[in-house]
Amino acid sequence: MLAEIAKEPDQLTNAASVKRLQLPSSTGKMSWILGSLLFACVVFSACTGALSISLAELWEIIALKLGFIQETRVEEQKSIVFWVIRLPRVCLAVLIGAGLGIAGASLQGLFRNPIADSTLIGVTSGASLFAVFVIMLNVKYFSALNEWVGVYGISFVAFVGAALTTLLVYQLSKITGDGGVTTLLLCGIAINAFVGAMTGLMTYLADDAQLRSITFWNLGSLGGANWTSVLAVLPFVGISVFFMPYLSKALNLLVLGESQAGSLGVNLKVLKRKVIILATLGVGASVAVAGTIGFVGLVVPHIIRTAFGPNHKTLLIGSALAGSIVLTLADTLSRTIVAPSELPIGILTALLGTPFFLYILWEQKRKRL
Repeated sequence: MLAEIAKEPDQLTNAASVKRLQLPSSTGKMSWILGSLLFACVVFSACTGALSISLAELWEIIALKLGFIQETRVEEQKSIVFWVIRLPRVCLAVLIGAGLGIAGASLQGLFRNPIADSTLIGVTSGASLFAVFVIMLNVKYFSALNEWVGVYGISFVAFVGAALTTLLVYQLSKITGDGGVTTLLLCGIAINAFVGAMTGLMTYLADDAQLRSITFWNLGSLGGANWTSVLAVLPFVGISVFFMPYLSKALNLLVLGESQAGSLGVNLKVLKRKVIILATLGVGASVAVAGTIGFVGLVVPHIIRTAFGPNHKTLLIGSALAGSIVLTLADTLSRTIVAPSELPIGILTALLGTPFFLYILWEQKRKRL
């Protein structure tokens, strides 16, 4: 499957038509702008916190680790905080933001719906249900699971839940209909409602301690970030971010409609399967590690589309970079705004994302008038 994705996504039958359909790309310019902004956000986030680190101290900490200098005057405590606590958290925010952003952009292109995101195919709800299931039964009863994944039992089961729920939605769309995008959307809504009801039932049956764990997991947090979780998420998000832009040409043609895209050589079944698999990999791993983080995959593609145009190559790459920027800044704010406590990042993204999303919709309506 990955080898297929790396190739041209579709064999297009009309080269002249394809050339006319390709929109002027500003991918290179956009990548430089957002890449530079992301680097600045990473540096800012790494230096900001309860223990402040200056730029000069940050340079000395990194230079000492890389062997550029032999000694430093920076306190050892700051070096430990940077390498053990802050840098893994920043890296995890970058990865999860990229996974959520590019998944949202690709699913909006697939469904041709500007309010589509990973919840429509059951990734988030499936992960939540299986995580609640583990919390209710207590991981200590899963001895084999404990021996294999240790303290990451909930994350592992949540990822499995995301994958299984998405697979169920996909298979159900083929059984109940023609397997088209509309059928997939309707099946996703139905399964999400059922899974949400099951999650609600188990939450209702939970005791106080379990209810607290469930609530905090669903609110989302990067507080448990370490190098193990970063390395666990990296391959899944990396595959999604690397291969998804190869589908941009087919997603551009899909804007014309399913029948028109099919007549130009786009294999809709293959395209749908690739987008769903890649989106599930990135979002499933992100939700499994950090819990539910909303609005990143919904708002970020709108920002990129407004700023750099609708070409999906630019949109997908830009959404990955912008998603990393948004989540890095949101995480920095979440751990500093109520210090020494920490505000769950899911609350912050919802509070900031909702009015911004409404503003985007208002601006789009105003421009159409």
